[in-house]
Amino acid sequence: MTTRESDMTAFLDSNIVPYSFGSDDAKKAAAITLLKGCPIISIQVLNECSHVLRRKSQWPPAQVAAELETLLHLVRLKETGLAQVRSAWTLAERYGYSHYDSLIIASALAADCNTLYTEDMQNGQVIAGRLTLTNPFLAPIQPGS
Repeated sequence: MTTRESDMTAFLDSNIVPYSFGSDDAKKAAAITLLKGCPIISIQVLNECSHVLRRKSQWPPAQVAAELETLLHLVRLKETGLAQVRSAWTLAERYGYSHYDSLIIASALAADCNTLYTEDMQNGQVIAGRLTLTNPFLAPIQPGS
């Protein structure tokens, strides 16, 4: 199995992608490495990245569009629909995450991912017995710790 095939079950949260454009060298390198694996993102992630790049990075709309068009060649894009919204309601109730975080989780589950790379959810938590939340900026989780 190639790296590209093995990473196809990874989903990136919207708080990971903007680091690939940032100035924090360690986080930028980690984000770029994840993008090289052809991860899955949702329309929600794309929209949230657009917002962050405009608001926090002060990029003009044309720059945001150009950079995110390039990004789209590195990822698999999944639509977010009513089924994911309904699933997010249930996930929010069960796990206590916000609606938007739960929608990211629901999208990752719907895409049959086994890893959700995220910076702000509980590192190492397993959702629905099959999706592990992983902060790519922390040391790897050691079994039994």
